[in-house]
Amino acid sequence: MSTIATPPQRQGNIAATLTESARRYPHQRAVVVPAGRDAMGRVTYSHLTFQQLDRESDRLARGLLEMGVSPGTRIGLFVRPGLEFIALTFALFKAGAVAVLIDPGMGIKNVLRCLDQVSPEGFIAISPVQAVRIAYGSRFRSARYNVTVGRRWFWGGPNYQDLRGGEWTPLQAPAIEPTDPAAIIFTSGSTGPAKGVLYEHGMFAAQVEDIRDFYDIQPGEIDLSAFPLFALFNSAMGVTTVIPDMDPSRPAEVDPQKMIETIDDLGVTQAFGSPAIWNVIGRYCERNRLTLPTVKRVLSSGAPVPIPVIERMHKAFAGEEADIHTPYGATESLPVASISGRQVLSETAAQTRKGAGTCVGHLFPGAVVRIIEISDGPLESIDEVCELSENEIGEIIVKGPAVTREYFQRPDGTRAAKIPDGDQVWHRIGDVGYFDEQGRLWFCGRKAHSVETCEGRMYSVCCEAIFNEHPRVFRSALVGLGARPTQTPAIVVEPEAGEFPENESARTAFVDELAALAAASPLTKDISQILFHPSLPVDVRHNVKISREKLAVWAARQLQDKS
Repeated sequence: MSTIATPPQRQGNIAATLTESARRYPHQRAVVVPAGRDAMGRVTYSHLTFQQLDRESDRLARGLLEMGVSPGTRIGLFVRPGLEFIALTFALFKAGAVAVLIDPGMGIKNVLRCLDQVSPEGFIAISPVQAVRIAYGSRFRSARYNVTVGRRWFWGGPNYQDLRGGEWTPLQAPAIEPTDPAAIIFTSGSTGPAKGVLYEHGMFAAQVEDIRDFYDIQPGEIDLSAFPLFALFNSAMGVTTVIPDMDPSRPAEVDPQKMIETIDDLGVTQAFGSPAIWNVIGRYCERNRLTLPTVKRVLSSGAPVPIPVIERMHKAFAGEEADIHTPYGATESLPVASISGRQVLSETAAQTRKGAGTCVGHLFPGAVVRIIEISDGPLESIDEVCELSENEIGEIIVKGPAVTREYFQRPDGTRAAKIPDGDQVWHRIGDVGYFDEQGRLWFCGRKAHSVETCEGRMYSVCCEAIFNEHPRVFRSALVGLGARPTQTPAIVVEPEAGEFPENESARTAFVDELAALAAASPLTKDISQILFHPSLPVDVRHNVKISREKLAVWAARQLQDKS
């Protein structure tokens, strides 16, 4: 089952979309950031208009070109979210450089492993990162083009102000084709080592068009973006980006008061962020009986939005048409499908609660999706796949204009995740799911998180939904004990705040209640091992993807200690 559309022809540098927005909306704010508080305690904001942002990135791009940066030069960008980050991103695109983007929240060891894969030819970075570069000098011998954002400590070279140079004049940028590389964006590493996804300029353009048209995003809207790179899409659509006062590596720890204050101050109409953010904000609004009167659209990605989060956010919306949407995809292929909160609550929630999986909705125009028989090895051609029928759970694969072609310098990873199809490629998302009779795509979990028992496969999202129905359960995780295909299934439960069983009697009572839920469903009747964890380990980017591999090791150790 698939959807086919003819991709539009695209030309040139994705940064040209910023120049077009600057031409059409020169004095509209492009990027807004909190800049402290005044004597009365009110938040003050700093901003760049579209014209200012376009000219700032022109000046920075000229500085890069004068340094010797040329099309294809790989530059690691390690700058805190803010005006400079956005301006530098567009400057790198304009110069034809390849921006290397790695989530610093994954820790220095993992960041260094990622950098080893790409061998950056320079760093535009804050002082602590430049200090690390010098400390690991032998590791970064090829890094010739280095710019410090902030104070230089004990090294030379240009800083941000030096890179800006003199007064603005029109930039003579190098010619860039849609198939030229624009960025290397690393996956979160939530299931296996992080890999660098090679983005082309035309792929970014396809994403912009898909998101704008599907959600009917209009110029002049104001977006609160908890993922700073989303400013790329906003700037291409004539939308103002507001960067909130938060640590983007810790969305689950967001301060809801600050977020709501910013929304109210600036009249935010759209917000983009992890489900972890909306869990915090939704609970805060519910407790304090607050609403978000200006917000008409929330986009949330990284993992399915739990039904209780959707319900709380709908209570917080003031407008009748306001909704929360879940664009489904991956770093290598986004967007693929989408569903609105209203559709979830009225059409699919009841099935999800019974273990049918999470409905991620209908496909974006241009996305082509197939459900194929689950396999672990590489597939050398699309002719090798066995496509499944409606309601059969299998591996999800996708192709389309926004689907990336390869991992940077990782032929093994590319071979494992890509399926050749003539001059196109299919991406193996790594998820399992199915199509229903209405052509909607359902997500049943990561392929790697399926538990293989003597009785067959058990899918994480489907089984966990049964336990998540208990009112004292915040979330749960299915893990497999032992080797495939004879694993023993176990469920690890994170209770709601204040509900963790404090003694053996309370633990036994809680386990009995969960065991009764499990026994009542054919999906979970074979699960007899139930454990409690105070806070399930999650990924660093979205704070919602449960690290089931770590949990499996933890669960095995817990059960061994009990025996």
